[in-house]
Amino acid sequence: MERDQWKQFDFLLMAVVLVLVGWGLAMIYSATYRLSGTPAVDPRVYQQAVFLAVGLLAAAVVLFIDYNLFRDFAMPIYIVGVLSLAGVLVIGQITHGSQRWVDLGFFSIQPSEPAKLTVIIGLSRYLADHEDQIHEFKHILVTLLMAAIPAGLTLAQPDMTTAAVYIAIWLGMAVMAGMRFWHTMALTCFGIATGPLAWMFMHDYQRDRVRVFLGLEDDPTGKGYNAIQAVIGVGAGGWFGRGFTSGTQSQLHFLRVQYADYIFSVLAEELGFIGALALFFIFLFLCWRCLGVAGRCPQTFPRLVVTGVVVMFAFQVFVNIGMNIGLLPPAGVTLPFISYGGSSLITALAAVGLVQNVALRRREERR
Repeated sequence: MERDQWKQFDFLLMAVVLVLVGWGLAMIYSATYRLSGTPAVDPRVYQQAVFLAVGLLAAAVVLFIDYNLFRDFAMPIYIVGVLSLAGVLVIGQITHGSQRWVDLGFFSIQPSEPAKLTVIIGLSRYLADHEDQIHEFKHILVTLLMAAIPAGLTLAQPDMTTAAVYIAIWLGMAVMAGMRFWHTMALTCFGIATGPLAWMFMHDYQRDRVRVFLGLEDDPTGKGYNAIQAVIGVGAGGWFGRGFTSGTQSQLHFLRVQYADYIFSVLAEELGFIGALALFFIFLFLCWRCLGVAGRCPQTFPRLVVTGVVVMFAFQVFVNIGMNIGLLPPAGVTLPFISYGGSSLITALAAVGLVQNVALRRREERR
């Protein structure tokens, strides 16, 4: 890599990412403060710090691999991602009725997280190769199938929210690639029309979440407990919050899984509306910087890769915050860089490595 290329490195983007992961570590510490009944630092904080180190290493590895190599091997990379999802259904651990993790001995990995990047790379290659024919509906259907296969395998685990992430990634990338408006509307109408059929394939706990969200069941101490406690936590924060490590919903253990799916509720209660708003604008700035990299890239493949990463981040932020404030049903999706979780954090940092990779090499002459 030439020295001049480093002038293209987005240091501001990297600074924003480091702010987010640092903030995430602080919130995990606060969310788990006295969780074991003692003021000692919870092991999850140390584990997240290790995940951070591994994630930064993954980002560095991705950064130094020429993205044209990812393009050349995009289809094998995509296939590996799909096979990893299929493998979970065979050798994965079953925890709380879900089969989402593979135990590697020293670390349990959730393949549906890194598979998001393999899908982004695979879709980018196909859309770039058929850039001039993307107005043809058959190519749109091929890309939809490429997203539907991993989505279906993830749905079988079951993990409906992550499955939806794949579809969101496909939609954002297809629109960026030039999918016709009428094709978008036709597929949207088809999705709405067949949506009720999804009810037949849902597990009981997923139906319960929807019923609670719609108010069809009044179960504040059972199925609707966590969702209600999360909203209470967000509302209790007021303008400036109760203070760091002083949130009653988490410190008194009213809120469960507060260090992962519901960490935004902890943040909003302790840092208030101002803190939550600051986090929102940091995420907005992160996506804007990434889109700036995509906008300055003349090549189709890397531009679509960055687009996929932005859609992945934006959709997960929208869903996680939405469920924490009661606008969406409870869903098992992490808040990027903030929530506890090794697979999620490592994947997010590797995705940033992909964006920086494009930033460094976007002037290279190749489609």
